[in-house]
Amino acid sequence: MRWSRFYLYTTREVPNDAEVISHQLMVRAGLIKKVAAGIYTYLPFGWRSLQKLMAIVRREMNAAGAVELSMPAIQPAELWVESGRWQRYGKELLRIKDRHERDFVFGPTHEEVITDTVRRDVKSYRQLPFNLYQIQTKFRDEIRPRFGLMRGREFLMKDAYSFGADAASLDQDYEAMRAAYCRIFEACQLDYTMVEADTGTIGGSASHEFMVVADTGESAVVRCPSCGYAANVEKAETRTVEAAAATEAHPPQALEEVATPGKHTIEEVARFLKVSPKRLVKTLIYETEKGLVAALIRGDREINEVKLLNHFDVEHLALASEEKVRAATGAPVGFAGPVGLKDVPIVADESIRGLTNFVTGANKGDAHYVNVNWGRDVDLADWTDLVLVTGGDPCPRCDGTLELFRGIEVGHIFKLGTKYSEKLGCNFTDEEGNDHPMIMGCYGLGIGRTVAAAIEQNHDKDGIVWPRPLAPFEVLLIALNPEDAEVKRTAEELYAQLQEKGVDVLFDDRDERPGVKFKDADLIGIPVRITVGAKSLADGKVEVSLRRDREKRLVAPGEAVGKVMESLGR
Repeated sequence: MRWSRFYLYTTREVPNDAEVISHQLMVRAGLIKKVAAGIYTYLPFGWRSLQKLMAIVRREMNAAGAVELSMPAIQPAELWVESGRWQRYGKELLRIKDRHERDFVFGPTHEEVITDTVRRDVKSYRQLPFNLYQIQTKFRDEIRPRFGLMRGREFLMKDAYSFGADAASLDQDYEAMRAAYCRIFEACQLDYTMVEADTGTIGGSASHEFMVVADTGESAVVRCPSCGYAANVEKAETRTVEAAAATEAHPPQALEEVATPGKHTIEEVARFLKVSPKRLVKTLIYETEKGLVAALIRGDREINEVKLLNHFDVEHLALASEEKVRAATGAPVGFAGPVGLKDVPIVADESIRGLTNFVTGANKGDAHYVNVNWGRDVDLADWTDLVLVTGGDPCPRCDGTLELFRGIEVGHIFKLGTKYSEKLGCNFTDEEGNDHPMIMGCYGLGIGRTVAAAIEQNHDKDGIVWPRPLAPFEVLLIALNPEDAEVKRTAEELYAQLQEKGVDVLFDDRDERPGVKFKDADLIGIPVRITVGAKSLADGKVEVSLRRDREKRLVAPGEAVGKVMESLGR
């Protein structure tokens, strides 16, 4: 492809709304152009990269036995009402009406549609198992779209759905998809990891995320270098260390109320009472659709709200307002405590079960209790893992220590079980003629997110450094001073030879200054570069270099294509 005939326009300006490097470089290098908040046109240069990723995805999905189809982006509301998600999904679901005032949604995902499709055709265990997938546009009305393709509202996604007759079939399909995802990200030459994850609004019994490791990643992840355990912090566990063992245990002392005027934060109270924050127990009041709940956590730790939401089996969870905290506890925010707290369900994190003589709010302004003890002062039966795990915590699987890093979620696989098949009546008949709901799995992969993540992981101060499998072109051929007859003749010959070899080449034949061409070459990041200039040709040479290491190799024009093929591993 000749640059002069290709639709590729670069810019030196960094977009004002681009917070992360992938967003900045995708705009500057002419991959995407913003149409509205979180909605982008995939320009030809970017679309080529997306197509290359989609080809890898299709190859591995087909090899894993999945069959491609295409479902509509616009879905009737009736299916979402039937599954129960019409009411639960929230404002991210774009709801629309047609001219007859019938309700539809722009699909953020396709569990309802695929289940409806299968229930119409499949009736017998003899027709199971199978796996159907598509690559299609989705829409989620994010409250704050940002980071370019990493958190847009409209996005490209590969989603697959497996159907089987039993749990063993689901395990087999899940493992096939896990292995296929590993092959996909390895083929893209990305540094990635698979982590345990929460099932979220999709639901199901288990799920794993695939994370591309990047310092700018929006997801926090922990992993153990000793045993390989890894999980998103929303799902991560830690080995419980008894609080009494970590601090000096004492026999119960008399409960005492102490004035703590103006001391609202854990740090302020700990300093005032001259105790470690580990001996304070925070009481946090939350609002849910089922009413108020209280959660207790050690003073130096944070609550994992996803774990809390799952524990109470609620859809919505938010810290209660000052007014509701006062009504429930009699105290302003910062002074709530479990002693004497009535009519509010209380759950406590396991890490505080062994504490003795600890400090809590006194449920009145400017006051705390000291020497609080379980059983005597607080009769609590509901204990669970609520802690937000972080680096340095003990691994739950071995004696190792967890490390914290950041990653970009690019894939997510779920064991759905019968969550959707039961609600939508997607049943099969077994050998005895009995009906059962089909056992489902769901497997998503973000196409745009993966390309953006590849850029987050592969760039330098001058621009993108593409992994070869995702590069829009494999080779950039630059003709410096193309009006020079010898430069033009040599570049044209190399262009023809590369095309004959089947190399994906972009020929920069533009009438631009050499400095502009070199700046653009670094920005767009094509892996292999051939530079043809009058100065090197005078010595009978052209320059071959790699974008990643920038090492320049001067070779005879007749050897250039061979060097390129060697660099491409062909």
